[in-house]
Amino acid sequence: MELNALLARPVALPSLPRAVALLMSELAHEEPSLRRLNQFFGTDPALAGRLLELANSHTFQVPRQIAGVPEALALLGTAQVRALVMSAPLGTTSRSVPGVNMQQFWRYSLNTAKLARSLAGIAQQNQVAAYTAGLLHALGELVIHLADPERIQSINTLVAPFDLRRSKIEQRILGYCYGHVTAGLARRWRLPETVVDALQYQSAPFEHSAYEPLAGVIHLAAWRARAREAELGDKELAVTFPGEVGLALGLDIDMVLQQDPIDWTARPDAADYVV
Repeated sequence: MELNALLARPVALPSLPRAVALLMSELAHEEPSLRRLNQFFGTDPALAGRLLELANSHTFQVPRQIAGVPEALALLGTAQVRALVMSAPLGTTSRSVPGVNMQQFWRYSLNTAKLARSLAGIAQQNQVAAYTAGLLHALGELVIHLADPERIQSINTLVAPFDLRRSKIEQRILGYCYGHVTAGLARRWRLPETVVDALQYQSAPFEHSAYEPLAGVIHLAAWRARAREAELGDKELAVTFPGEVGLALGLDIDMVLQQDPIDWTARPDAADYVV
């Protein structure tokens, strides 16, 4: 399937049931806590994407300006947020997206978002935009799996969905990768151009004529999170570290590893994470 045809298909991206439940509980209060709402939205890529889409719509006359969940929540009313959450399709660990372990997807996405925010701080990039891009960056993988499960299963037999080589294999077989699909979603949602570019070039930050630093931040954060999913050792980390990207941002492997804002010694479910 061509990329444009894929992006033209309607798709219901599943949300983390615990995040939806916590949001509904908070939104039942007369004055919901913006801090808690931000925390809960910040754990779920699909919910965050839908919230940002609404905030950047023509309704609010600020399209392509809202880059993060806190800004979106400040703009929207409680009734609008409640309606959005109530309409969210719920996901499960095995059946929502054939071929993808959704619990792993939510954990991996949140880890990448946290790492992106941390690395952006060191590289003097926008941390809110970095968190958003990190949280959303792999949504395209879900879209690809939902569109053509049988063909994607053949790719999964070559490399797992969160393998470090995934984007290259998809590019070779499909002509595009999950990052291009996510960027297409972000463009349709009218997210800021900086976020769209970061998503578009996350797999190959130097592919663009003008290097986008935030794409490099997402690249490094995704490398670290995927390496964790693969349980790579010190030698494998050293061999796979994208040094060229790190050099452009002034980050070496030790700086990246030392900035981990996550306790890698535990493997809690994504639902137990906090932003």
